[in-house]
Amino acid sequence: MKLRAYLVDDEPLALARLRRLLENSERVEVVGSTTRPEEAIAALTADPPDVCFLDIQMPRLNGFDVLAKLPRQPIVIFITAYDQYALKAFGVNSVDYLLKPVDPEALERALKKVEVLRNSGQPLHADLPTLLKQLTDSLREVKPKYLERIASRLGDRIWFIDLDRVTHFYAEEKLTYAASDGKAYSVDYSIADLEKKLDPKKFVRIHRGTLVSLAWMREVSSLPGGSLNIRLKDAKGTDLIVARDRAREFKTRAGC
Repeated sequence: MKLRAYLVDDEPLALARLRRLLENSERVEVVGSTTRPEEAIAALTADPPDVCFLDIQMPRLNGFDVLAKLPRQPIVIFITAYDQYALKAFGVNSVDYLLKPVDPEALERALKKVEVLRNSGQPLHADLPTLLKQLTDSLREVKPKYLERIASRLGDRIWFIDLDRVTHFYAEEKLTYAASDGKAYSVDYSIADLEKKLDPKKFVRIHRGTLVSLAWMREVSSLPGGSLNIRLKDAKGTDLIVARDRAREFKTRAGC
């Protein structure tokens, strides 16, 4: 019998890759997936799977927050881009972890562990709520080192751009650009990667393909349908659109 798996990751590309790897294993039935932690809580509560693949670092709610809100704990495999979160606590019988990008061999080992747990009938960790609280507190105590400048490669040269001069980042034709001083500089990060590496007090994601510097905003206005328009303080008076599903969080982060 195949393992029933539910996938949670705020990065759509990472989610699609994990789904593909699991389906190729022919040992897993992916019963659902989402990029939204709140949607994951509802789905995991309504129909608990055999295993949940859960990203740790997500906006609004992290992976530990999601688990703490579930009435019944599934077997969990955490997904993380940061090996500092590969804590010894992940070694308990109900938890494993994989580092991004997920390696097929590591995934295979994790699946075997889940199958052993499911077939053994062992109960989950007896004090999992306490463990989750400890992990959540540990995650919040970590002081991430945010980028202060960013590199852009142009031919055989590398330009270093101070982030306080970057008005926004945007994705276009599978590349990511930093807009600064009226120019666009290609950078080697996805928008999702930048969202984690930039100080959230300075940069906010307003669209799946756009991050804006709060310091460069001149004005914000409402648009039909619930989206917003941001006008920047750059020389062009650039206009950026805040997606409707990100408008509420943006207003909170921007203090408007």
